[in-house]
Amino acid sequence: MGATVLTFTDAAVMTPGAPLGTPGARPLGQPARPRLSLVPTGRHAAEAARAERPSLRLTRFGRLTVTVATLAVVIALGIGLTSQLASAAAEGRPVTVESGQTLSQIAARELPDVPVREGVASLQLANGLSTDQVHAGQQLLVPAP
Repeated sequence: MGATVLTFTDAAVMTPGAPLGTPGARPLGQPARPRLSLVPTGRHAAEAARAERPSLRLTRFGRLTVTVATLAVVIALGIGLTSQLASAAAEGRPVTVESGQTLSQIAARELPDVPVREGVASLQLANGLSTDQVHAGQQLLVPAP
């Protein structure tokens, strides 16, 4: 177990006009009464030093910088996502569902190089469909293969 080291610090000197009977008052030139403070040593010293570190504090300029940087990242992500969605919409071609047609038939006709099951799934994703049901006259976007 580590030993404890004691250090001494001086008390503040009172002004020359302070009466001697006042607690803490002393004439100039006389040493102050020492105060003891505990200083941890050994393996606990590092833990105590970490515990005494102040938390991160930002100045007004620092907070402004963090806010502007965060805003720039959000705007950049928004622009990237918007351009990606616009390019995805531009890559497909519209198809109108005819009477009696199913999504499987459309996938087989419009996406011949893709298996029907994968074609149906890509049509559902491209058009935001939760089922494979379509109706006559409905506009579907066929994604590029």
